[in-house]
Amino acid sequence: MARRRVICYSYENENKNKKSRLTQRWIIQDAVRRIQDLVAEAMGRSLPGVVGARLEHIVQSVAASEVSSVGDAYSWREVSILLADLRGFASIAESYPARVVLDTLNRCFATLTEVIVQHYGIIDKFMGDAIMVVFPGDQAVAHDHARRAILCAVQMQIAMDELRQKHRSENVPEMFLGIGVNTGKVMTGLIGSDRYRAHTIIGDEVNLASRIEAFSLRGQVLVSQSTYELCQDFADCGPPVQVYMKGKAESVLIREVKGIPSLGKFVPRRELRRSARVEVLLPFAYQIVSRKTVLATVDTGTIHNIGYDGVLVEIERPLPLYAEIKLAVNLVSLGYRAEDVYGRIVDVREDKGRWFCGVEFTSVTRQASEKIRLFVQMLIPSYVPIQASRDAGGAAAPLGTSAKETPVGDVDHRAIQDRRRIEG
Repeated sequence: MARRRVICYSYENENKNKKSRLTQRWIIQDAVRRIQDLVAEAMGRSLPGVVGARLEHIVQSVAASEVSSVGDAYSWREVSILLADLRGFASIAESYPARVVLDTLNRCFATLTEVIVQHYGIIDKFMGDAIMVVFPGDQAVAHDHARRAILCAVQMQIAMDELRQKHRSENVPEMFLGIGVNTGKVMTGLIGSDRYRAHTIIGDEVNLASRIEAFSLRGQVLVSQSTYELCQDFADCGPPVQVYMKGKAESVLIREVKGIPSLGKFVPRRELRRSARVEVLLPFAYQIVSRKTVLATVDTGTIHNIGYDGVLVEIERPLPLYAEIKLAVNLVSLGYRAEDVYGRIVDVREDKGRWFCGVEFTSVTRQASEKIRLFVQMLIPSYVPIQASRDAGGAAAPLGTSAKETPVGDVDHRAIQDRRRIEG
């Protein structure tokens, strides 16, 4: 009797599995038929036999959640890649409780995600304090993905600016965003194993997008030449800047996006850099940062002017444009040594055998930032904003140097001279 029940149970299971396989087969065939109908409607004819068989094989793999080992698992596509990174996150993480840091990070990513979805971007992954977004191409609208990527980047900076204003009112740490965009062909597909797999893109164009993002400053959007060529009649971009990147034998041209004039949307970056700049003579020490590692060699120089977000320095030998350095300077009048101040070279020029570099801060601890602001404010009781220029002694840069502000007539310049002697 027991044996008969086992035989019946096995027979019933076999019938259920057979029906399940037949149902799945019908579903796959129906899906292939619908896709063929769409292709025929768009192209005038359906896919030929061999290609149709490949299509059915792909649908079967997806239905069975299989990672195929054949070429059908991957494909080459033209896409635009957007890399965005929150600047100064490490220093914020050291200065605030973990809950505040995570809440702020989630709030930023929630805001950015809404913008990305609005522009039909696909979030490939979150990487700590960074986010990678893919804008796939549409055959119906050639190269539309590049425009959507740039518009999304501009809108992301606008959204971050609005979020910063809210953070200020709530005494929440401010977050800044650097964005890089590149366009090109990448390999896309499922990568992983049965235990874990994810759809992603790989290729040299992804690496280039990451390198471009690394060159961007706070509140800045940089794009590659390939992206610019597809959007030059759509986006207002700055002049090309020639840079050298890891893994590239030849130089690469990048440009800064200022806005989308036809839509009335502009990157609010210049407003972020309005700060007092005062003339000083401050000795400082610096170390070059290479591949996220601070080199041991310590060099020295002189700071000629300083603001909330950057400095103009004189050094013995020039540094490459966009090189990253770690600075240390004694603010003697405040009894404080500002260390762990990181910056990027945004301008290099020679004047009578002397090398001057404009440096924009990329990461500053909360305490160091407060001390630098206090130091600047002590030297200039009142000031009015003006445009930065080389004639005024500022550090003009091809891509987004800090704006310069000079004191108005009622400033006691003797205080600045006295401070120079103290700090020198």
